[in-house]
Amino acid sequence: MTTLESHVTAVSSSPASLSGSNPALTSAVAVAVIAIATIAGAWFFQLVLDIRPCPLCLEQRYAYYLSIPLAVLVAIAAARGAPRGVLVAGLVILALAALANAVLGGYHAGVEWKFWQGPTDCSGPIVDFGKAGGLLQQLDTVKVIRCDDVQWRFLGLSLAGYNVLISLLMAAIALWGAGKAARR
Repeated sequence: MTTLESHVTAVSSSPASLSGSNPALTSAVAVAVIAIATIAGAWFFQLVLDIRPCPLCLEQRYAYYLSIPLAVLVAIAAARGAPRGVLVAGLVILALAALANAVLGGYHAGVEWKFWQGPTDCSGPIVDFGKAGGLLQQLDTVKVIRCDDVQWRFLGLSLAGYNVLISLLMAAIALWGAGKAARR
């Protein structure tokens, strides 16, 4: 049985002991699970519910695509007793990625609420109409997903708003783990 398998077995039998014994592992696993659940949810909305992402939505996924493998690597490193500096650095990178994503999600939510102008490729005016026949053909073949139109809200928040909250949660968990690991 590997060190990671034995640690996972210990966690399943005693979850309360994990946070005190290896906070870097706890926070890395939590960030990985949250990131996986979030990106799976985004794909569910896109593929099952046919709520298509705009360009800003797609950009917000990059942080999750970084966070999932990095959090798994940090968790493996923590389970194998990697140096404290490596674990803290990995968790800080996770926190910074999540904070940057929270800022991007906040910007997107602001575009949706019309607080400010969004990128012209998904919320600005269409300027090149070309020939009338070409325009009609383009309209038949292209569905533009606008960044400033909310396709779905729950409790007053759009998916961009929920992304802000999820990203802040991930950053807080990663910073907690980094802080605890640094003090060990």
